[in-house]
Amino acid sequence: MKRIVIPYKPYLKELAKQLRQNSTLSEVLLWNELKNRKLIGRDFDRQKPLGNYIVDFYSKKLLLAIEIDGDSHDYIYNADVHRQQELEKLGIRFLRFEDLEVKKDIQNVVRAIESWVLENRQL
Repeated sequence: MKRIVIPYKPYLKELAKQLRQNSTLSEVLLWNELKNRKLIGRDFDRQKPLGNYIVDFYSKKLLLAIEIDGDSHDYIYNADVHRQQELEKLGIRFLRFEDLEVKKDIQNVVRAIESWVLENRQL
């Protein structure tokens, strides 16, 4: 199966690097569960540029973006919806979790991601 390559704006590469260096606690917690193929052997990137945007976590094989919505998202809900719709047009699917949910119940978050991966394992 041919992988879909989603180009991105070159200036986003440096911004993504800065975001990785300044991760939130919930991003660090979830990254610890996703890195090194810990989640059912699936490969994830963090702060991945896609198109005109950067997503928190991304599996190119699954075309899956995982977003953690914290306080900063409260004021940009419409922008988040638009961004997600634009990326969905490229075939990307989304899982979204609340910042507090990741901090207080990381195991259920991981189980939800695992369930999604298993349900979509043909990818």
